[in-house]
Amino acid sequence: MSKQYQKAGVDIELGNKVKSKLPQLLSSTNRTEVLGKVGGFGGLFALDTKKYKNPVLVSSVDGVGTKLKIAFDVGKHDTIGFDLVNHCVNDIAVLGAEPLFFLDYIGVGKLVPTVFESIIEGFVKACKINNCTLIGGETAQMPGFYKKGEYDVSGTIVGVVEKDEMITGENISDGDVVIGVESNGLHTNGYSLARKILFDKMRYGVEDYIKEIDNVLGDELLMTHISYLSLVHKTKKYVNGIAHITGGGFYDNIPRILPKNLNVVINKNSWHVLPIFELIQKCGKVSDEEMYHVFNMGIGMIFIMNKKYVDKFLKESKSLNYKSYIIGNVERGSCEVKII
Repeated sequence: MSKQYQKAGVDIELGNKVKSKLPQLLSSTNRTEVLGKVGGFGGLFALDTKKYKNPVLVSSVDGVGTKLKIAFDVGKHDTIGFDLVNHCVNDIAVLGAEPLFFLDYIGVGKLVPTVFESIIEGFVKACKINNCTLIGGETAQMPGFYKKGEYDVSGTIVGVVEKDEMITGENISDGDVVIGVESNGLHTNGYSLARKILFDKMRYGVEDYIKEIDNVLGDELLMTHISYLSLVHKTKKYVNGIAHITGGGFYDNIPRILPKNLNVVINKNSWHVLPIFELIQKCGKVSDEEMYHVFNMGIGMIFIMNKKYVDKFLKESKSLNYKSYIIGNVERGSCEVKII
């Protein structure tokens, strides 16, 4: 049966061989709450309820979109796993949650051991940095479903937060200050538009050195998604709201945490827009409104707080090697974002 299956494009023996290293890799990310062994039908995590008064589990699932196309073209795959973990970590960190465990899914036409190992190594590295257990996953060989040399990945994360410490945005008030924390590039959003402009229209290649960004284009576009977890945990006691600037940019993400009677006003001249965004906008003749609706424009996460905490936040941000800027304020309105 396995030989017939192999002829059909699914190599069970190869799959088992490349997964044989997983127990050691995954166990290197284990928190003390992990039970059982790698390879079971389900990952086991014994939440230490004695550490919490009223714990709330927080979960999220995501992918990295068409950034994968850049990885395929460059032939570099370890950053993709890193991106995915950090993206998911940030999505639950905005609620003040501590990540507990992460699960991955990899779908591929034909399994290539070196590529598989690179992706997993990226997961492992990011999980260690975020103190998050890589508790399990699924690798699906699906011949004929993906183009040669391509694959897809997604990740699911589960974290925990004390119910009375959740950052929901409900405490945001008129007059609060908006602080933006710098990204290092596109992170994991806007790649479909970026690729259309830079590769289809401008005919750039991933190996081209672009003077305007002082970097090789492929390397620039594969800059890894930053995790803001340490900054969230350092400042969450006095922050009123946090938004992860991902798909939908400023216009869609900030309203997710705003009370219905408030607006956020962003001053687009208050921070340095990264050269990669300037290149995309110039080459594609993209309007400001669309740029701020698609990309993070150099701001990966925004924090909203009472003005009395601003100096403290900026100091703590600097101590953790994040670059932060005062980029706006909260005013009366109807749950909208204005960029001026």
